[in-house]
Amino acid sequence: MIEVQGLTRYYGYHPAVLDLSFRINANEIVGFLGLNGAGKSTTLKILAGLLLPSAGSVSIKGVDLLSAPDSLRSRIGFLPEDPPLYLDMKVREFISFCGQLKGMPADQVAGRLDKVLKDCNLDEFADRVIGTLSHGQRKRVGIAQAIIHDPDLVILDEPISGLDPRQIREIREVIVSLKASHTVLISSHILSEISQTCDRILVLKGGRVVAEGTEDELAARLSGGGRVILELRGDPDDAREALGSFESVTSHEVTDLGGGLIKALAVLSADEREALVVHLIQAGLGLRRLDDAESELEEIFLNLTKEGQA
Repeated sequence: MIEVQGLTRYYGYHPAVLDLSFRINANEIVGFLGLNGAGKSTTLKILAGLLLPSAGSVSIKGVDLLSAPDSLRSRIGFLPEDPPLYLDMKVREFISFCGQLKGMPADQVAGRLDKVLKDCNLDEFADRVIGTLSHGQRKRVGIAQAIIHDPDLVILDEPISGLDPRQIREIREVIVSLKASHTVLISSHILSEISQTCDRILVLKGGRVVAEGTEDELAARLSGGGRVILELRGDPDDAREALGSFESVTSHEVTDLGGGLIKALAVLSADEREALVVHLIQAGLGLRRLDDAESELEEIFLNLTKEGQA
């Protein structure tokens, strides 16, 4: 649905984005991760039609940014980190104003307004002055102005920054609900939210995508065969020896749970779970359970963006 090919943007002689390419499918929520200076903001501004690229192409449903910029902008909804709100306007009239500002006839705005208010959980605040709303409520108004014109792509830059835990939960629910009708691209520094909200992750470094996939796929890329959690019955020292002697286990941690039970975390360089199970049983250990370990997104992110990692 969204095709980015060879995207490059220079500021003077400095390339903020360099030969960036990726694809986002329809009705997918994608997280955009990168350290400060990785090129996230520049890329989002180009996708939103606020900046022109120095080279490369951006197309949404076959509409190209350079050949039809006005048509492309009508397919995009953008929420900057600081929502562009008129604090002296009421919620309903502000969102209606934004719809007309984006080229919608007044009757079309009126026909869509109630749905947008409901989708963003703003029904009870529709006639409130925006300046009287909380920070979280204002963020929802910001999302509403980004979707009033029913865009194909919704870009959310740090949508939960500065929110308390309850507000984060509310915004998360709104974002997940957008997937039914829109493709969503989220930039965030709060990695746990990316993990809970997004279908897929794009990791930027030096203006390029250095990794993409689900959290588990990125974890498997770094560890080869992935990470597994084992619940065993037997002696902890026997478990350490058995795991240490299995060729594909690159690292392991063993915890004595007491009562003859052991919990172990093993990192595999290749996906040889079946062979590992046989090896442990032959070592006299009883296997009670084997699960994929939950990936730690922060650890994955830091490994992918550290110096020397490509």
